[in-house]
Amino acid sequence: MSSTSGDRKRKHSGKTIKDLFTTQQKPNSATAALASSSKRAKLESSTKGDSEGVRTPPATAAMSSANMYHFPSKRGNIPSTAEVVDITSSPDNSPAKATGQRNGLRKATPHLQANAGPKKLLVKNFKPTRKVDPKVFLDQIWQKVDAALETIFQQGQINFSLEELYRGVENLCRQGLAQDAKERLVTKCRGYVGGTLKARVKEMVGRKDVEVLRATLQAWATWNQHMKYVDWIFCYLDRSYLLPRQESLHDIADGLFRSTVFEHPKLNNRIIDGACDLIAVDRAGEDLDRNMFSKAIKMFHEMQVYTKHFEPRMLELSQTYVKEWSDAASTEMALPVYVKSALALMKSEMERVEIFSLDGSTRRDLLTLLEDHLISRKASRLANQDELADLFEENAVNDLELLFTLLERRKSGNTIRPAFMNWIEDTGTAIVFNEKDQDSMVVNLLSLKRQLDTIWKVSFHRHTELGHGLREAFEVFMNKTKKSSATWNTDNSKPGEMIAKYVDMLLRGGAKAIPAQLSRKAEKPTAAGVEEDNEDVIFDEDTEVNNQLDQVLDLFRFVHGKAVFEAFYKNALAKRLLLGRSASADAERSMLSRLKTECGAGFTANLEQMFKDIELSREEMSSYKTICAERNELHAIDLTVSVLSAAAWPTTSTVPVIIPPQIKHSLDKFEAHYKAKHSGRKLEWKHDLAHCLVKAKFSKGTKELGVSSFQAIVLLLFNGLKVDEHIEYNYLKEATGLPTDHLNRTLQSLACAKIRPLTKHPKGRDINPTDTFTLNAAFTDPKYRIKINMVQLKETVAENKETHERVAADRNYETQAAIVRILKARKRITHSELVAETIKVTRSRGTLDIQGIKRNIDRLIEKEFLEREDNGVYAYIA
Repeated sequence: MSSTSGDRKRKHSGKTIKDLFTTQQKPNSATAALASSSKRAKLESSTKGDSEGVRTPPATAAMSSANMYHFPSKRGNIPSTAEVVDITSSPDNSPAKATGQRNGLRKATPHLQANAGPKKLLVKNFKPTRKVDPKVFLDQIWQKVDAALETIFQQGQINFSLEELYRGVENLCRQGLAQDAKERLVTKCRGYVGGTLKARVKEMVGRKDVEVLRATLQAWATWNQHMKYVDWIFCYLDRSYLLPRQESLHDIADGLFRSTVFEHPKLNNRIIDGACDLIAVDRAGEDLDRNMFSKAIKMFHEMQVYTKHFEPRMLELSQTYVKEWSDAASTEMALPVYVKSALALMKSEMERVEIFSLDGSTRRDLLTLLEDHLISRKASRLANQDELADLFEENAVNDLELLFTLLERRKSGNTIRPAFMNWIEDTGTAIVFNEKDQDSMVVNLLSLKRQLDTIWKVSFHRHTELGHGLREAFEVFMNKTKKSSATWNTDNSKPGEMIAKYVDMLLRGGAKAIPAQLSRKAEKPTAAGVEEDNEDVIFDEDTEVNNQLDQVLDLFRFVHGKAVFEAFYKNALAKRLLLGRSASADAERSMLSRLKTECGAGFTANLEQMFKDIELSREEMSSYKTICAERNELHAIDLTVSVLSAAAWPTTSTVPVIIPPQIKHSLDKFEAHYKAKHSGRKLEWKHDLAHCLVKAKFSKGTKELGVSSFQAIVLLLFNGLKVDEHIEYNYLKEATGLPTDHLNRTLQSLACAKIRPLTKHPKGRDINPTDTFTLNAAFTDPKYRIKINMVQLKETVAENKETHERVAADRNYETQAAIVRILKARKRITHSELVAETIKVTRSRGTLDIQGIKRNIDRLIEKEFLEREDNGVYAYIA
């Protein structure tokens, strides 16, 4: 036993401090219990092998431990019956006892006898007694650590072992000195940060804020570099002591730099303003030190000062900058330039946020700030009607799109609507009431509609409210009425008339009649995905015509009073059907179907009857020619007659004319046949709508001339005359019996137009009573069959006036009928209610103004359909 103890002493004396202070855990109540149990097991094992040991009887094994064991204490002599156990004391320093304890051996007392009762065992603490004072050990370890830290902070050469220092700190922690080590480390670091590092930064106080920021970043980089070594040395302290207490070396280091350097009264604002100055440099268009700004943002995040210090200051300065910029730009720049500049500013600000990974809160607040100053507070500037009108006038699709995109960032795109509607109304009104260019009204309206549709689709992204505004504005100016010479001082809608004439032009001329600016071939894609590239697309005529009819019908929908359109469309349709001038029967049927869908079956009833009359007339002529063939009746004239229903076709005045005998004979024969077949019917010949195919022999060849009935009658008067034989104007007037205006138009078409089978003497554009006419001896044409301009297709001034007056008269009758129907249903009604109801029920046919409705009420009172009572009430007279 003694030799072993001496060897151990020698071994201990050769150990280092690192090996000497190994981890020792202080026993607690749980470990004490385990030690007691383990000790008992060892004791029983040893007594079995000892000749002097005594086995405990089985009966005593059931006894309580209190009766079996006695645990003495060094604090005083305790009676043998005491049950207190002291496990906090250390064993004495005797080598023999220490060796025996480590071997776990105990000898039984000599006086104990077998079966003598419970035996008293002495349990001593196995924890070795410390040989060195903890404070001395801490000082010894810290002396080396402090020297290493000093070398690190002075950026000297690393000539020490990091592992040795790490083990030293680990031993300190295992000996319960972690708190002391932490306090000494914090004190050391605080001294370095508050001394050397802060001094470096304070040297720049007299310079610009950017230089202060630069010095801070350099100090921060140096501090982080030093902390790498500190982390390696104190890693065990960080993991075993700080982390369980929700602390870390990283947080402590950042906190020291933040509290000592960043939050220094003379440095804090300078550092933050330095970062903001970098943003100001970028906003001024100069080169931004991206690396420096990125490091500054990263430092703010790592020190956890971004939200508290940097973000509020940056937003404050940004607000000042944006406010000053928007005030100056909105005053100095034109609207398109301001919009582009504002969008560019917002884009650059958001790109900076993305590039440098600024917080989401910064992005949100900065974007809100930008939108507030650039959009919300400049709403009146962005919706300026004069400047918007200029953009609409120039058809600046891209500029309008940028403007709308800017406004929609605040969901305020609808603020454009008043200016949009006003410009449409003003422009449309100017087109409708331009009496010098009435013939181009529909073309101009369709061009305007196409332009506005493109703006709505491309620039306004099909915004619902703006789409409604577009249609409302069109509806307003399309239904404006003005008593002028164009409408013969009536309240008729001029667009209704011109739309009917434009449709007539399309149906007569087909695709060739479509203006170049309205052709689909002229359409160009205005934006990606809006319209397909159609340069290589070939459109057939039917497609072109149908497309134009759809566009015209879109205009027609805006017109409230359909009566004007119906009257002029019916006149034009009658001429097309009777003169055979329709370009396509399918297009005619298609237009009729569209009108029926749009206005109802009642609107197109008469139009459909007109088509039926033409079909029935063809059947009637086929039957008539069959009968004539059976009777072997030969006719020099191939006659075709169209029998029309007077109620369905437009009423026109009969033009007096002297029919040549050979034509009169054929007409009488057909009339006799028709009356014999249909008794009780009366036929009235309308020669002004008839047309003929005349074979004419000229000195340079024979031609077939397609002419009107009046032109044919005039040409027949030149049969049998010599080429140079003249016919006077008065003779033609007496021989044809035509009124002066009709005769003049007929002679002008034959002698003054592009194709001239007659020659006028003297030459000129106007027909005078002193003029004479001869056959054109030099007449020639490459075609055999020639169509001479049919004067019936051109509407005369008298016909236009008659149509307008008839529509105005019909409107009065319709208004009176509506008033009577309202009174029959209501019996009694006030004046304001009657006017409102009348306007409502007559809207589809054409509404009179309030004064016109009052005049019709007075007429009905005179006719005793109603009577006026007190308080402005009308009563129906049954």
